[in-house]
Amino acid sequence: MLLAVITLASLGKVVTFLVMLSILIVLHEYGHFIVARRNGVQVNEFAVGMGPKIVGWTSSRSGTLYSLRALPIGGYCAMEGEDGKTSQAEQQREFREAEALVADSATANRNFQAKHPLRRLAIVLAGPAMNFLLAYIILLVGALAFGVASDKIDRAIVTQVMPGTPAAQNGMQPGDRIVALNIDGVAVDNASQLIDRIHASLGKKIDVTFDRNGVRHLITVTPQPCPLNAKQGCIGFVPAPAYERVGIGEAIAASGYSFVNIASGTLSSIGMLVTHFTKYASQVSGPIGMGQAATVIQDFGWGPYFAFAATLSFALGFFNLLPLPALDGGRAAFIIAELVRGKPVDPEKEALVHIAGFAALMALMLLVAYHDIARIVSGKGVL
Repeated sequence: MLLAVITLASLGKVVTFLVMLSILIVLHEYGHFIVARRNGVQVNEFAVGMGPKIVGWTSSRSGTLYSLRALPIGGYCAMEGEDGKTSQAEQQREFREAEALVADSATANRNFQAKHPLRRLAIVLAGPAMNFLLAYIILLVGALAFGVASDKIDRAIVTQVMPGTPAAQNGMQPGDRIVALNIDGVAVDNASQLIDRIHASLGKKIDVTFDRNGVRHLITVTPQPCPLNAKQGCIGFVPAPAYERVGIGEAIAASGYSFVNIASGTLSSIGMLVTHFTKYASQVSGPIGMGQAATVIQDFGWGPYFAFAATLSFALGFFNLLPLPALDGGRAAFIIAELVRGKPVDPEKEALVHIAGFAALMALMLLVAYHDIARIVSGKGVL
């Protein structure tokens, strides 16, 4: 019975993550949709989900098919002149060859390929831009609805375990909830007092009881000197902070500060990955790792989960800017090259770049998936 409850709870967390991820992707596509329509490009279909169509209706005004598809993951914005199969240069060449045969110039003008490169670039970059904007909006909504993180401790829930510390050596993991301590025969179960007593017990043995998925575990640890205060004891975990309600002005400022931290953290991580790839490659998470992280973070409350969603939205926008095939950055790179050269890149040369880039993308995805699965199999967290 307990296993069934745990399974249902885990399934609910996975569904929540998939819904959140789908919303981020659909709104990314909606960014393309808005700017495309603003620039007079015909959008043939705007889909929520992937796979076979379940239901849909066509707007009599715009001619756009709005559809709901079977797989509730992501979506897409299909524009006239974008087939998703051939390269930008090839589509440009095909459009120019067909343009002379099209009698209705208004129809041709609604084609994505008919637009000036700057307009096409704006449409392509609108998706990532929407994700960046959405990241800030998520942070702001979370701050207004659930408050902002404070220096206080709400619950003794483990959000991170430092490698090599007593907590890590004794098997403590992100998501564990410390429910009691026993120090010198004295029991402590108040969340704030738990942290204070650990700090005051440098060098003493502590019996720590924590809950993981409804199962209680007992470990014995000896606090070591804290990194920032050698006079206090630490066992090597980061507790979940309390969230405090704030006014609109403070929420706006706090959300901006959090957005800057997310941006700088993402860029720093990418920089470390590029400069020290072999050292940090194993720490990169893909959809599998993000899903595992999401199920853990949901135990911390909606405040941290909104922050996680904002981080994911920013990462999604940034990842799409990478100059790789099938990504907005790859499309943008060739449009920029067209702007610089005054004409599209030769289709044959673009095809070669796409093949090499696609191979690199697949290798990266396989590497990330391998490390995600290896972490799960080994029992390690992803936070």
